[in-house]
Amino acid sequence: MKRVYVYDTTLRDGAQTEGVSFSCGDKIDIARRLDAFGADFIEGGWPGSNPKDDEFFSRASKLRLSGSKLVAFGSTCRPGVPADEDAGLKALAGCGSEWCCIFGKTWDFHVREALEIGLDDNVRLIRDSVSFLKDAGKRVLFDAEHFFDGFASNPGYAIEAVQAAEEAGAEWAVLCDTNGGSLPDMVRRAVGEASEELGIPLGIHCHNDSDLATACSLAAVEAGCSMVQGTVNGIGERCGNANLCALVPNLSLKMGMDLGGIDPSTVTDLSRYVGEVANMVPNPGMPYVGGRAFAHKGGVHVSALSKDPRTYEHVDPASVGNVRRILVSDMAGRASITEKLGRLGLEQGDDKEAIVSAVKDLEFRGYQFEGADASFELLVKRLRGEMEPMFDVTGFRVYTDDRNEGTESEASIKVTDRNGRTAHTAADGNGPVNALDNALRKGLGCFFPELEDVRLTDYKVRVLDEGSGTSTGVRVLIKSTDGREEWTTVGVSVNIIGASLAALKDSLEYALMRQSGSGRRSNEQSDSDLNG
Repeated sequence: MKRVYVYDTTLRDGAQTEGVSFSCGDKIDIARRLDAFGADFIEGGWPGSNPKDDEFFSRASKLRLSGSKLVAFGSTCRPGVPADEDAGLKALAGCGSEWCCIFGKTWDFHVREALEIGLDDNVRLIRDSVSFLKDAGKRVLFDAEHFFDGFASNPGYAIEAVQAAEEAGAEWAVLCDTNGGSLPDMVRRAVGEASEELGIPLGIHCHNDSDLATACSLAAVEAGCSMVQGTVNGIGERCGNANLCALVPNLSLKMGMDLGGIDPSTVTDLSRYVGEVANMVPNPGMPYVGGRAFAHKGGVHVSALSKDPRTYEHVDPASVGNVRRILVSDMAGRASITEKLGRLGLEQGDDKEAIVSAVKDLEFRGYQFEGADASFELLVKRLRGEMEPMFDVTGFRVYTDDRNEGTESEASIKVTDRNGRTAHTAADGNGPVNALDNALRKGLGCFFPELEDVRLTDYKVRVLDEGSGTSTGVRVLIKSTDGREEWTTVGVSVNIIGASLAALKDSLEYALMRQSGSGRRSNEQSDSDLNG
């Protein structure tokens, strides 16, 4: 079994993503998480390039990593500046990291046009820079920048440049598809020839500008590379880097590679963690780790899955820490409903046709139950007569005032519980929906104090028919939590307030349904106490 080393560059290359700005604390937290994940190398940043990275390496030098090697990144010395006088190399030599990775030019076009020096001069820069770091006691990886473009242009020179790093003491040569434009066959051929000429192990570093970073990385491993570089969720400059959340499962589960201490079943948790820290909305369509990676909608698919999951799943979702999701929609059939009821822990009955019919009717009107399991569960229970409404909204008003200091909203609402008691309350909010939510919770709090812990965590609005302009209907999805679990509900109306209220009512009904003994309160409280 071939050993493949995983080199994470989320904290350096990933930090160059548009809109991403890791604090020093964020980088420390992610480094700890990557170490727990089992990454062999963690590239922390570029010492000397900015105060944040200087602070990171100062703090990171005190980290007790269990197995990962912390790597400092940098460049070869500048043309015309001796290696021992180059500020960037001196910063690397003085940082607390044992390992350093420096990049150098291997494409003759770049040497002439970007550095504006001779080809032999560039080879000397590479050799001198690696030698300087080795003399400083560092272990060195060499990133062969633009290697595949350079190999296509002048293969002899591209190899010569990497050989200079090897002769100077570099322990790894990492072949980079810096512009992200290479094809897998090109990568496979170049790696194959490089492995015959070089004596040190090879790594691969691909960018995703042609949407081929993962494919090219796998091709490189097949051709001889024993290290893959990438980022969590594929973040990075321009179109991003090779996605470790796809590389790790492919290498381990599909190619049978030994990834050391990495357990592929933890990759989904890592993906979501880094996404949260980076404050990036997760891509639900990401292979292996995305929310839609194992989501099934078509009735034919679900029917086959119930017989054997291998019919429509290439790996077990649990093998990457993800879960199977059965989507209930207007494409659902009896098999989808049967599977969905089972997953929600609901009894199987002879009413599946009625449920399918109700779902299709509601989705025709704009509802969507694919991401609203709580509303679907309430729908089933209501159709079966298993639950009565615990409260009713008998009236509400929403006011919005445009004042000098800004727009303010206020909502008043009247709610009645199943015993006929009424609460009439009002509340302010940051907009009409927030005001309505606050007023509804305030009123229901008179009857159901257990709702105090329930809060909204996400709110989405979708216009149903964009061609109808402002007169069209809207669908609102609301995600709520009580601190222990999360659930999503849906509401549809011709106006956003009505749709929001429908989703809010379902959210609170669901919370009460899940709590044992909810919806009841002592009748000793008088109606006069319920108005405020």
